[in-house]
Amino acid sequence: MATEPHWDDTLATEGIPSRTARFAGELHHVTGARLAAEEFLDDLAQSSLPAAPEHFDDILLVVTELAANAVQYAPGPFALSMRRTFDGVHVTLSDTSTTPPAPRPFHPSRGGGGIGWHLVHTLCDQVSVVVNDHGKDVHVFLPW
Repeated sequence: MATEPHWDDTLATEGIPSRTARFAGELHHVTGARLAAEEFLDDLAQSSLPAAPEHFDDILLVVTELAANAVQYAPGPFALSMRRTFDGVHVTLSDTSTTPPAPRPFHPSRGGGGIGWHLVHTLCDQVSVVVNDHGKDVHVFLPW
């Protein structure tokens, strides 16, 4: 079961909010992560519209891919953190696997799969993975 998103009312820098939502890591929590991201972006758009309409959808797609990968490849809970930066949105997805994501070949004849990590790299300005004793943090920066 997902926990209620924690709204960080302390502003990161000059009125730029951040939010974190935690999930148990079940399949339906991919949708929960996407909905939490959508709520954050809706609130963000109230004070700062995206430079291009597709930025909103790109962020939702990346969050969905990261959450789906966490559910598929990392046992247990994951956390989604989002914050506004001066030139975009910083998304961090933390999970329990210490194995960094790696691209896989895409084979449509075998039912698809394998495009998520490529998609993340294509849509994001920056991607980094930090492995620690308890799992990993995937950091991505996207334009807003």
